[in-house]
Amino acid sequence: MSNATFVDYSMNQLFLPMDLEELIPPRHVVRVVNDAIDQVKDDVFLKHYPGGGRSSYHPKMMTKIIVFAYTQKIYSSRLIAKAVRENIPFMWLSARQTPDFRTINRFRSERMKQTIDEVFSSILQLLIEEGYIKLENYFLDGTKIEANANRYTYVWKKNVDRHQKNLQVKIHDLLCEIDEIEKQEMQTYQDHDLEELGEHSTLTAEKLEETVAQLEQRLQEEPENKPLQKRVKKIQDEYLPRYQRYEEQQAIFQERNSYSKTDHDATFMRTKEDHLQNGQLKPCYNLQVGTENQFIVGYSVHQRPGDTKCMISHLEGVRAKLGTLPKAIIADAGYGSEENYAYLDRWNVKAYVKFNTFHRENSKKWKRDISKVENWSYDEEKDEFICAGDKRLTFRNETKEQTDSGYEITKRNYQCHECEGCPLREQCTKSTTGRQISVSPALMEYKKKAREILGSDHGRTLSVQRSIEVESVFGHFKENRSLRRFFLRGLPKVSIEVGLLSLAHNLLKKTAAQMKSTGDKVG
Repeated sequence: MSNATFVDYSMNQLFLPMDLEELIPPRHVVRVVNDAIDQVKDDVFLKHYPGGGRSSYHPKMMTKIIVFAYTQKIYSSRLIAKAVRENIPFMWLSARQTPDFRTINRFRSERMKQTIDEVFSSILQLLIEEGYIKLENYFLDGTKIEANANRYTYVWKKNVDRHQKNLQVKIHDLLCEIDEIEKQEMQTYQDHDLEELGEHSTLTAEKLEETVAQLEQRLQEEPENKPLQKRVKKIQDEYLPRYQRYEEQQAIFQERNSYSKTDHDATFMRTKEDHLQNGQLKPCYNLQVGTENQFIVGYSVHQRPGDTKCMISHLEGVRAKLGTLPKAIIADAGYGSEENYAYLDRWNVKAYVKFNTFHRENSKKWKRDISKVENWSYDEEKDEFICAGDKRLTFRNETKEQTDSGYEITKRNYQCHECEGCPLREQCTKSTTGRQISVSPALMEYKKKAREILGSDHGRTLSVQRSIEVESVFGHFKENRSLRRFFLRGLPKVSIEVGLLSLAHNLLKKTAAQMKSTGDKVG
C-alpha cells in the first residue's frame, strides 16, 4: 500500500469566492482598462444609439473587451469572442455576457468608427489630469505599415492616364469614320463636338453614353446600315465599358499615384523592410504618431508616402481633440518645409524641426562647396547675394508658387552678370547665361531660427530624445504588438485599428507606471 498523500481533488466541489474579480490581481491591466473606460462619459456612446428595436450589448462593455483584447495582442473577432467565453479577465469585463464574433466585428467596424476619437480623447484627458502627460514637448514621427492587401494587385495612375488618352483617340477616330460613312460631318452630333474627343479631350463616360444612344436611334431608322452597326457595337461593347472603368479608377486615385485592388485606400510605398533589397513597393499606410513620455498623444493615418505634407493635417487632428496644441513640436528633417514652419509659427508653437540640409550644413564637404547659397554673404542694403568669387547676384524678379493645400510661397530670383571669366565658374554653375538662384526669404528666416533653436543645449537634448520617444513606440507596435501589417482594410477601419492600438499602448504604459511606483510586477 502506497503512503502517498494528495491535495483533495473533486471536480464537483463548489468553492468560494464565486466573484470572478477576486481571481484577478489588484494591479492587473484589465482593471486599468475597466476604470479608464468607466470614466468616459456615457453620452460619448449613447448619442449614437437612436433607440428602439432589439436590445444591444452595452457599448462600454463592448469597448472594454475590445481594448483589453488589443492589450493582449488579440485582434481577431473570433478570438475575442472565444476569450469572452473562456478567459477570466474577459469574463469579468463582460459580466459573463457572450457576444459572438459577428457582433464584436460589427461593433468595432461600425460603432467604433463614430466613437474611437472621443474615447481616445477622454482617456487622454484623464492621463493629463493624472500628470502622465503635460502637453509640453510633442515628439512627432511617421512610419509606413503594410496594408492588409495583395502586394501584386496594383493600379498605377500613369498607366491609367496613358490608356485613357489612347482610348479617347480611338473613340474620336471611330466617330469620325461614322461621319465619313454617313457623309454628314458635324451635323450628326449637334450636341457633341467631335474635335473634343481628341488628345486634349474633356470626354466623359456620360457624354459617350449619350452619343451611343443617338447612334442607336439612327440604327433603328437604318437597320440595314451594317458599317454603322459594326462601329456602334464596338463603342458599346468595348470602348464604353473600358472608359467607365478608367473613370472609376481616376476617382479612386484622387491625389495619389497608385492604389491596391484589394484595398483601394492603400498606396504603394517604399518601406525599410525590403528583404530582397530590390526597392519593392508595397501597399501601405503612413502612420503618424506624436508622443510625450512615450504616451501617444496624437495619431493619424495618411495615404501620402512623404511625411512633409502629413504634419499640418495631423496637428489639426490633435488640436481638434484637445482644443490646443502642445507648447513645442520636435520632428526630424522630413517635416522641415516652409508651410509647416509657418503653421507652427501661426499657432505660437516652438518648432524644434530640422530641415533637409540641417546635418549636411555642418560637414566639411558642404562648407567647402562654393556653389551653396548658404556659404555666400548677403548685402541687405542693396538686396544682392555675393558669391565665393566676390561677384554679385542682383535681383531680377519675384515669383509665387502654391502648394497642394493652397499655401503661397514667394520666391525672389537673382542672377549674376559677371560670371564671364570668373576662375570659379566651373565649380559654381554650368549655365551659359550666368549663375541664377531662387530663394524664399520666409524659408531662409525659418531655417535661421531652426539652426539657433536646434543648436542650443536644450534643442540638442530634445533631438536626441525624439528618437528614443517615438521610435520606441513604433518598436512596441511592430515587435510587442505584432503590427507588421494591418489586420483591417480601408482607411476608416485602419484608423479604428490604430486608435485601439494607441489606447491599448497608453493603458499598458499607465499600468507599468503604477507597477513601478508600487514595486509590483506587471500583470
